[in-house]
Amino acid sequence: MSKIVVDDLEKVRVSGPDKIRAAASALSAIALDREMRAAPAHDIADKRTPVDIDGEVLAREVFGWGDDEKVWWRNSRIALESPITSACRFEAEPFWVNADGFRTITPNSYLDSIDINNFESRAMTRSAIVVPVHMAFGQIGAVSFNPLDGKKTDLSEDFARHGDLLGIYARTFITSYVKVMGATQALPPGSRLSKREVECLRWAAIGKTDMEISMIMSRSRATVRFHIHNASTKLNAVNRSQTVFKAAQLGYISLN
Repeated sequence: MSKIVVDDLEKVRVSGPDKIRAAASALSAIALDREMRAAPAHDIADKRTPVDIDGEVLAREVFGWGDDEKVWWRNSRIALESPITSACRFEAEPFWVNADGFRTITPNSYLDSIDINNFESRAMTRSAIVVPVHMAFGQIGAVSFNPLDGKKTDLSEDFARHGDLLGIYARTFITSYVKVMGATQALPPGSRLSKREVECLRWAAIGKTDMEISMIMSRSRATVRFHIHNASTKLNAVNRSQTVFKAAQLGYISLN
């Protein structure tokens, strides 16, 4: 088994931007051999998903996911709504999940408090083996392995047989992808913020509400929301907190 790991490990490792697609194809093949389809995310807080050197979305071009409006990688709110994403914030080892709950290698009481109502619609799958990938600077990635049989909900045997190996392959792919593409994707195109957007975020960073900011700036509440929303879109942030954080990272505001 160790030889299989070593041989395939180098195939899924991204050694440069031009090797991304080949590594993704190798990970996809590993998943398909186990009758599963991989769904990779390099950052669960980012609306974007991994791309190749030409900017093509790997979920669509390599991993075989569709391009319709309901597909997971086009759902900008999945980072906030999916119980799978929530679980990745509290668990570092592979786990499997369905509508009945989470199954981990060792017990994790934090997962018991995660709401799994309407699991299928919120997670956009009936079941999955999930590999959280915790990296430097607090970034969390994940790879979800979903059964090709869309009706399959019991993954206990698959998890026992493949969970650890899928964990190794997934972590290698995601961590190497982030190292290679991190600098490229750190600054989204068109990320330059306007003076008003920066001013709103400065007040938001110290805890001021939209109403308070509107009074301070002598602008309407709707105008404040408009500027913060625009900043969020430019920075590819999923919520107000991440917008403030990314603006600070780029030097627009200070958190001190």
